[in-house]
Amino acid sequence: MGRATLQQNALFPALAGVFPSTRYQGSKVKVADWIWKQVADLDFATCLDAFGGTGVIAYRFKQAGKQVAYNDLLRFNYYFGQALVENDSIKLHHEQVDRLLGRQADIVYPRVIQDNFSDIYFTDEENAWIDRTITNIRQLSDPYEFAIAFYALCQACIIKRPYNLFHRKNLYIRLADVERSFGNKTTWDQPFEQLFRNFVAEANRAVFDNGSRNVASNYDAVDVPGDYDLIYVDTPYISTRGTPVDYFGFYHFLEGLTMYDDWCKHIDFASKHHRLNPRPDKWADKKRIHSAFDELFKRFQNSIIVVSYRSDGIPSVSELSSLLGQYKNNVQLEHFGQYQYVLSTNSESEEILLIGT
Repeated sequence: MGRATLQQNALFPALAGVFPSTRYQGSKVKVADWIWKQVADLDFATCLDAFGGTGVIAYRFKQAGKQVAYNDLLRFNYYFGQALVENDSIKLHHEQVDRLLGRQADIVYPRVIQDNFSDIYFTDEENAWIDRTITNIRQLSDPYEFAIAFYALCQACIIKRPYNLFHRKNLYIRLADVERSFGNKTTWDQPFEQLFRNFVAEANRAVFDNGSRNVASNYDAVDVPGDYDLIYVDTPYISTRGTPVDYFGFYHFLEGLTMYDDWCKHIDFASKHHRLNPRPDKWADKKRIHSAFDELFKRFQNSIIVVSYRSDGIPSVSELSSLLGQYKNNVQLEHFGQYQYVLSTNSESEEILLIGT
């Protein structure tokens, strides 16, 4: 996935940090400023990014001086939100990074990844490095230091992967000595340690205090506690063929890192790529998605509801607008225009914003 950065916000130059580069499937980094412009004149002080993902929209609202709540059901994403949105001052220093990247004499290092993921995603040497580094990271007692280090580890793992995903056993693509029409072999060949240091530096640059108490949480969207002036919704996409974007499947390896001690109990060893055992997800089920949206809109009917959507999804835009209209007096549609996500084969899809007030 291409790398992009969110530039400093000209409206709030003293507040705005720099959002890190991203290579996450479905990231809104390229449309974050456009989304902000559509809602900037709305009357709200508190907001919830209910499906936070990379955190780019929650971060954009933080740049604008709002009190922001970031939420995501995936635990590894929650740590991203904790590092970049909730965190207002803590950074990782060189001495800490050096310790995280070294072998400590007083630590017995497990072999979870070495024993369960050989020849699937990374080389044996790299698997040993990840086992050692996640073990060192787990020694950190400060939650924000942990979150930054975990973020950097995950980003290093992602950028080393063909397609930036963990959906296939395809290490051979990276290692094959052939001429390539995709991918970034220069990046693939960089040592994990250097990538980790780079991503720590990016996360450190993103840390800033906007004067509000921002928080990160790890719930299903409808279960997020509290009331908010505005809720931003960017659910997993389901194509008109009924095929969902499976973030749990795409990034199961990162989610596994969050349950390191018990990871083996949750691995589907019948799968070639040793994914986590699948779990039901109403947001990725074309039979349940309509009722899921209805439940969410009902839960937050007293908030301004802003929905990022694609013109070719399930439900259709008209169906979603009708659902939102059951709870909001006014539903406004804004069109960004054609926008093709990385790995998408549909170049005709439009990025749409539904705003219910």
